[in-house]
Amino acid sequence: MCGIAGIVQLDGAPVDADLLGRMVEQLRHRGPDDAGIRCDGPVGLGHARLSIIDLAGGGQPMATADGHYLVSYNGEIFNYLELRDELVAAGHTFRTRSDTEVILAAYRRWGPRCVERFNGQWAFALWDRRDRALLLSRDRLGVRPLYYTRLAGRLLFASEIKALLADPQVPRALDPVALDQLFTLWAPLPPRTVFRGIEELPPGCQLTLNLGGKGGGLEGPPQLARYWQLDYTDGAGGMTLDACAESLRGLLDDAARLRLRSDVPVGAYLSGGLDSSITTALVRRHTERLRTFSVTFDDAEFDESPYQRELVAALNTDHQALHCTADDIAQVFPQVVWHAERPMLRTAPGPLWLLAQQVREAGFKVVLTGEGADEILGGYDIFKEAKLRRFCALAPESLRRTRLFERLYPYLPNLQAQSLAYRKAFFRVRPEEIDEPFFSHLPRWEMTAQIKRLFSADLAAELAGHDATADVAAILPVDYPRWPAFCQWQWLETAILMPGYILSTQGDRMSLAHGIEGRFPFLDHRIAEFAAAIPPRWKMRGLNEKFVLRRAVAGLLPEGVRRRTKQPYRAPDGASFFDAETGRARADYVEELLDPRRIAADGVFQPQAVARLVGKFRRGQAIGVKDNMALVGVLSTQLLAAQFLGDGAAGPGVPQDTALAAAASGER
Repeated sequence: MCGIAGIVQLDGAPVDADLLGRMVEQLRHRGPDDAGIRCDGPVGLGHARLSIIDLAGGGQPMATADGHYLVSYNGEIFNYLELRDELVAAGHTFRTRSDTEVILAAYRRWGPRCVERFNGQWAFALWDRRDRALLLSRDRLGVRPLYYTRLAGRLLFASEIKALLADPQVPRALDPVALDQLFTLWAPLPPRTVFRGIEELPPGCQLTLNLGGKGGGLEGPPQLARYWQLDYTDGAGGMTLDACAESLRGLLDDAARLRLRSDVPVGAYLSGGLDSSITTALVRRHTERLRTFSVTFDDAEFDESPYQRELVAALNTDHQALHCTADDIAQVFPQVVWHAERPMLRTAPGPLWLLAQQVREAGFKVVLTGEGADEILGGYDIFKEAKLRRFCALAPESLRRTRLFERLYPYLPNLQAQSLAYRKAFFRVRPEEIDEPFFSHLPRWEMTAQIKRLFSADLAAELAGHDATADVAAILPVDYPRWPAFCQWQWLETAILMPGYILSTQGDRMSLAHGIEGRFPFLDHRIAEFAAAIPPRWKMRGLNEKFVLRRAVAGLLPEGVRRRTKQPYRAPDGASFFDAETGRARADYVEELLDPRRIAADGVFQPQAVARLVGKFRRGQAIGVKDNMALVGVLSTQLLAAQFLGDGAAGPGVPQDTALAAAASGER
């Protein structure tokens, strides 16, 4: 895994190599093993390398022997050996053992459609010198990121936004619409990012820039094209449930096998939940020894260590656990935001940042994890919730049906303590909404959007009339209305939350902050496509989530783990920043950035409203999920502003205004 960067001079002028070098330096955490740049007239490619395949021969940017094609690539093509054999049979010769060279040969033979043959996770830039065309490509499900911005005369692209900001001409400002989307949907909708004028290449898409004849400039606007999209048309045909489970088991086993291809040791994350347990068990079948890693917490509400120990004993892995406290999360949260490059609504990325640090210190560069199973196989509580809401909406006066909501979210004691009437209102049991295209997500989006009440008057005025859900409606696939309701709910999670939050703030960014590559067997595109065609009744039978998956792994795991009800990965939120007993902030930057004068100066939120929110945490009166999301959202936005915006941007640290900090301390 690596970091890539590049410059395209749209007017045909030579590339500024010094600027390209500065961009690459901003990505060295992603690729600490090596770095390089290569310029060819109006195009320059840069690379920060994390050496995993062909340690000696896989350096980048890499060119073909004749110099016609040049690539900078972040990721892994897991079926590169099979593709290499096919290309050798077709007459290609190879100088290295790397998957990077396979990309070059595949492009030479099949052109931009070569990606349809790739099984992997990638973001790459490929310069075709003969046709004077640059191709930017991102993997199907959005595992690896790619950003770009267009200035007067040039286009910049990189794996992370901070590399684009190495160019002083790139504006440093927040995008109000992206903030509105994030504080509704949990993530901006690509191509929009929270930075004004900086765009994200959407998953499953490619961007092509065609330059003119030798020395010429850009010919027409960049062309964005989608090469892949999930299709939830029922494809099970005459397949039985057992046959479906058997096929799924075979695909999962092969996906895990392919993701063990590496010239460095491979470990696994073992949370104790079903998905990471399956991944670890499958990997264990293909390895003599396996190193596993996990996070533990003091609070039983978040801790899964008993299940971790059970799996370690059953699978005989060499295990290492990281114990994470609220103080630990407070201390690393500025680094978390620096690497995530966006506001967030949960502290859950913090422990994963610390875990990746531990993995690196243990001498590993690659870990397999269980991400993706809940999205593609129907595991999230939001799917259970939507099924119950539909069931209750068909008979809204039935108290017996309404009581079924007691089975949801057992790990949220505040919600469990509420009355039936409250739950009915909270979960929006409204018959008129059953056919809404976003029926499943309306309660979540509505609750999250309450944070926008904290927006400053100026920001609220700028967003007047904007509707983030209308933005979602604008990107729905053509066939979306014809899919079963359960599949619509899955698409919303897979297309929006997974790449925009799970795979970015909890995946790519936290692991590669320490040069750790995450690999995700459940996100093998063959599994995603197969799962999309599985009938919803086999994904969730009643309220039994991932039913066909549990059937597929019978005999692979201890029965207590295989049958275990899902416990989502979470971490302490507000408690990570304010001590409930003393009311004091756990870190100086919390006081600094939430001070009303600082809030007013940054202009995103209302000082008085934020002060009331902070007061609730100081007094131990914060209420459940809503207040916790609001605090994390405000603080992470304030950190983002301090680190990235304006001439005084602090980078990964936080600027300290001594007078302001002292005044804040005196007011406590």
